[in-house]
Amino acid sequence: MEAIKVFCPATIANVSCGFDVLGLALENVGDEMIVRKSSNKGISITKILGQDLPLEPSKNVAGVAALALLEKSDYSGGFEIEIHKKIKPGSGIGSSAASSAGVVWAINELLGKPFSELELVEFAMQGEKLASNVAHADNVAPAIYGGFTLVRSYEPLDVVPLPTPSELYATIIHPQIEVKTSDSRKVLKTKITLAQGIQQWGNLGGLIAGLFQSDYPLIGRSLQDHIIEPIRSILIPGYDEIKSESMKAGALGCGISGSGPSIFALSQGFEIAKKVADSMKATYEHFDIDFDVHVSSIGSEGVKIIS
Repeated sequence: MEAIKVFCPATIANVSCGFDVLGLALENVGDEMIVRKSSNKGISITKILGQDLPLEPSKNVAGVAALALLEKSDYSGGFEIEIHKKIKPGSGIGSSAASSAGVVWAINELLGKPFSELELVEFAMQGEKLASNVAHADNVAPAIYGGFTLVRSYEPLDVVPLPTPSELYATIIHPQIEVKTSDSRKVLKTKITLAQGIQQWGNLGGLIAGLFQSDYPLIGRSLQDHIIEPIRSILIPGYDEIKSESMKAGALGCGISGSGPSIFALSQGFEIAKKVADSMKATYEHFDIDFDVHVSSIGSEGVKIIS
């Protein structure tokens, strides 16, 4: 192939109890990207539609991730990248991860798949580092692997794909305010108590067990965050109201998507997920802030070829 067009999924990171280690890919929310082989060496970003982002590769997360891959490749040519941004930067649903993961996955396909999925995650993490000053993998891993993923270790990098119960759906509300990941990290405490750690480890283990067993009540009981949520939720207008009304509508659990401001809820079945979406809309209409609401199943494929 000389060119490829791919869908780059939005992602929900942390999933309440898995800060920096847990994430999931969405099925029908994401960016699109066209990548072409070029006789010119290096990376060229030719077009970005939907958002005002830099075309210079060293200042664009897709460019940085692509350059990281090329540095490890023996390919003598280069690539041209065209990005169709549908995920707003600073939304909390993995805008930078979609670009970073999408471009390395596409280039790997055009080169005949010389790199493993784990290596692609490492390349994509360099794009995340540009965006947030931290090379985290909780968004790019599910974007590449699909479904739920656990980052068991960062040194060395170890990503574990997790099963997704068939009836699990995500509802996301995105208030049209920007919360940069780099800024939201600055408000976090660097130390926790042993009691907080025990609570969080129990919930993370419970959530993973719930995914393996398709135990929806266990998944719901485990979607709790006693460490990050109390701090970051202050930055999101109406967070407590959205969470309360989502639970009343039947959601299994509700939390902050990544660094925010998006709020996610997981539900058993599309109908309940839709009711949660309606409750989110009704709640947020009382705030003087524009918003988007999405309902999606969990994307099993991650980045994928589209026509």
